[in-house]
Amino acid sequence: MKNVKRIIDSIHRRDYRVKIGAKLKLAHVDPNDDNHTSAAHKQEAKEQLKALVEEFDTLQKLLYASCAHKLLIVLQAMDTGGKDSTIRHVFRGINPQGVRVANFKVPTLEEQGHDYLWRIHTQMPKKGEIVIFNRSHYEDVLVTRVHGLISSS
Repeated sequence: MKNVKRIIDSIHRRDYRVKIGAKLKLAHVDPNDDNHTSAAHKQEAKEQLKALVEEFDTLQKLLYASCAHKLLIVLQAMDTGGKDSTIRHVFRGINPQGVRVANFKVPTLEEQGHDYLWRIHTQMPKKGEIVIFNRSHYEDVLVTRVHGLISSS
């Protein structure tokens, strides 16, 4: 796992980080910055992703074999925010036996017959399993309250 931090640090260059509590002024950010879109950078990123996927695969096999722990990964982004691509790229080298993706779309009739968290509980990972929430139940809670679709009681 120590390689993971090194690789992530190199992927997320320090010049793009905003320190906690710091104020970001977009006027100081060059919208034409293409520093990380060069062919060399893309090749480096592909190699780093490959190394991370290999290490993740090893860890997933240990998780699955031990059947002692579980892992929930929640991906939350707007439409076209890259959730599906992230799943495809990061999990393509992982044994599908212990990984599952749960999508949350419009509730089915069965789901509507239960409380709003029921469908979330049915998708939680079992021991030895990794589950990826492609969107989360938080969106269900937030959107319905913001738009007044449910009461506060």
